[in-house]
Amino acid sequence: MKTQNKFTKNGIQKWVPSIILIACISACTSKESPKDLSGKSAALNSGYDIGTITQKGLASEVRLPGQLKPFDEVAIYPKANGFVKKVYVDRGSEVKKGQLLIELEAPEIESQLKAAQAQYLQAQEVARASEDKYRRLKDAAKEAGAVSSLDLDNALSKMRGDQAVADSQKANVTSVRSMQGYLTIRAPFDGVVIQRNVSAGALSGAAKASQPLLILQHLQKLRLEVYIPEAYVEKVNLKKAVYVNFTAIPGLNRKAMISRSANSLGDGRSEAIEIDINNSDLVLKPGMYGEVKIPLMTAAQSLLVPNHTIVRSTENQYVIKVVKNKAVLTPIKEGLVGTDSTEIVGDIKPGDHIILHATDEIKEGTAIK
Repeated sequence: MKTQNKFTKNGIQKWVPSIILIACISACTSKESPKDLSGKSAALNSGYDIGTITQKGLASEVRLPGQLKPFDEVAIYPKANGFVKKVYVDRGSEVKKGQLLIELEAPEIESQLKAAQAQYLQAQEVARASEDKYRRLKDAAKEAGAVSSLDLDNALSKMRGDQAVADSQKANVTSVRSMQGYLTIRAPFDGVVIQRNVSAGALSGAAKASQPLLILQHLQKLRLEVYIPEAYVEKVNLKKAVYVNFTAIPGLNRKAMISRSANSLGDGRSEAIEIDINNSDLVLKPGMYGEVKIPLMTAAQSLLVPNHTIVRSTENQYVIKVVKNKAVLTPIKEGLVGTDSTEIVGDIKPGDHIILHATDEIKEGTAIK
């Protein structure tokens, strides 16, 4: 029994080295190869999509907010002192050019007109009498010694003076009549009354004009005011129509041309432009906001790259050129951004090869295969 146990123990000792050797061989012949956790091998052996810089024009657009304003607006003040006799319109009234809006009454102006007319008639009679006297003296002067030259000259001077007084009185009558015309206030243009600040019986006049009697706006045509940032001022395409969507009225769109521009930058480093919007149905209101799609244009020779080729960091923005199978980080500046392409400026030229889908993980001098 002791001999058998010894044999068994010695047998196990002989087989242990053989088992360890077989396990090592199995591990070495396994299909799984050792992994490179450094990442260097993958970077060097992986392929990159290479693109080419092209040169052509880029059409783009910019979306900016715009605000509607009345095409014309006027605050109506009284020019003469008087009482409001009748108001023919109210807030929201649509009026036509020349339509009577307010009628004032001022008895003192009527009295002034009658007095001015009487003085004019009196001056006319005096002027006629002077003219008649001068003619008679002139006819009498045809006979030698009948009338002295001094008397004839005096008559001529008096006739001219009396005629000047008559002309002055006539001008006074015209002036008072003009003041009388101020008692009737008419619309200066077609529009809508948006504010009424007076009622019949109120005392009105220039001395009490702290606020206008009426405010009238021309709403059948509106001005859409848009401020163009300085970066886009020179790139606005004036030959193409703009498209406007109004946020307050979904589905309402307008197409129009840019009507005018300020040709000057304001305090916000932007240029104001105006777009005339037809509003004959009075659906749109001043003060409404709209989103304006404005077409932009660039020079005929623009360097374009796909949008996803530009790498942006906190310090700069660049594209990665491929020069002699090496990565070259090239700083650039962006211009207009289109749907698929971006205009760039930098140390680049048409035909240069660049990496598509570039990332900041690619460093300067990285081998590109």
